[in-house]
Parts: sequence; structure tokens; C-alpha cells
Amino acid sequence: MKKKIEPAVNFIKGRLNFTPEISIVLGSGLGQFADQIEISGAIDYSEIPGFPVSTVHGHKGRLVLGTYANRKLAIMQGRFHYYEGYSLSEVVFPVRVLRGLGASGLLITNASGALNRNFRVGDLMIINDHINLMGDNPLRGANDEKIGPRFPPMQGIYAPKLIEAGLEIGRKIGAPVQTGVYVAVTGPSYETAAELRALSLLGADAVGMSTVPEVIAAAHCGYTKIIGISCITDMATGEAHENVNHELVIAAANAAQPAFLGLIQGLIPRI
Repeated sequence: MKKKIEPAVNFIKGRLNFTPEISIVLGSGLGQFADQIEISGAIDYSEIPGFPVSTVHGHKGRLVLGTYANRKLAIMQGRFHYYEGYSLSEVVFPVRVLRGLGASGLLITNASGALNRNFRVGDLMIINDHINLMGDNPLRGANDEKIGPRFPPMQGIYAPKLIEAGLEIGRKIGAPVQTGVYVAVTGPSYETAAELRALSLLGADAVGMSTVPEVIAAAHCGYTKIIGISCITDMATGEAHENVNHELVIAAANAAQPAFLGLIQGLIPRI
């Protein structure tokens, strides 16, 4: 595994002499934050050895390196998904590469559907735990002890202090910030009404098709501060009148940008 990571790490170092402190993964419709930083450079995913290429509308597909609030950031404008045909090992490869560059904090975002009936479209849910229903795990297969342990623990991987900080920042800026459990499914089809009701019964507050693989890999390879944020783009409670498509998801994520950006900007100095 490390032999696959090193060429990508060395390529990025060769292009930009930059050691990030924090990795940031921006999900569907949430890529605008990268335009708010002092950019040192950007590289298209297609140029980086071993990187997949993002195929989803709303994902720019480039790595942006730069500074915000005196913190050095490596920002993924767009991510990769299992439903695109990639293996989970390929999906999490960039997170491992950014750890190899030096990042120890991970801020990961997504667009998701609300299972919790108390949520509303436009809410920002800070993830306090997750459920993996993707039927696979990015750590399956031979383990490289140079990367992480064979059986890494997963309880408490979302940093409690950062969750508290996110709620505090939300109150200060007047953003609709919630906390809850995120459940990951494979997609790309949206869930049936029966599936949504079942996911709610399992204890999930929001459902999406990403994030969990990257967080598992991040906990495995040594990130010490992890925080996840879901932008609630639709209600997914299993009611007959509910309707969702990717265009609506992107539109809702765009509408939530001011609150999302305010939360991200407040959190970065705390990571």
C-alpha cells in the first residue's frame, strides 16, 4: 500500500513545496470554500499518479493547496464514490496520500438526505457517529503495518471537542447546526421509502453515499482530528410526497453555502 502512495506524495511535493496540516474533502455542491483561501497551487486529479478521476457533476476534480487562518490546507474539490465503479481502496487513496504529505486533521463534507424528521433542508449536521451499510470496508485485504494497525478501533473517531466547537460556532453565526449519525449506502439509486424507514429505525439521522470509507481509512492511517459535516439537501423520511434528484441536491447545497462557509471558516483554526 505504501508503495502505491509514495509516487503520488512525491509528485505533489515535486510540483508544490507544501506540507498541509489539514485535509479537507468537499462534497457535491460544496466546493466553493477552496476559492476563499490563499492558494499556493492546484493540481488536476488526472495528473496525480494513482488518483482516480471524479465523474460526478458538482465535483471539480482538483487538489487545491493553500492557507486559511494561518493553517496550511490540502483541499479536495470533489471526491470519488463507490458507485462510480471504483473500489473502496481507490476511493480512500487520496486521503491516505494527503496523510503522507503531512496532514493530521481531516474535515470531510457531504450532501445528504435527512432521516431525522426534526431536521430541515439547509441544516448542517455535524457527524457524531456513522453506520457503514456499503457492504465493504476500505481496509479489507492485506494490511500494511506502516500505514496502520490490522484492527483499528472506530469508536470515538469523530473528535468530541470539534463537535462541541462546531455547535458553538453555529450558535455564534446563526447557522442551523445539528449533530447526528450518518449512514452510508452504496447508491447510485436513491433509497425506497421502505429503505428510508428501515435506516431511521437503525438510528441514523442522515443518509448518503460517501464519507464513511474515507473516515475509516483516516482513522486507520493516523489522522488525529476528524470532523464530518453533512449538508442536508433533502428530506428522506419515506413520505410518499418526497422527491429527490441530483439537480435538487446541488441546488440545495448551493443555497446552504453561506452557513456552510461560516462553519468551515470557524472550525479550521480549531483543528
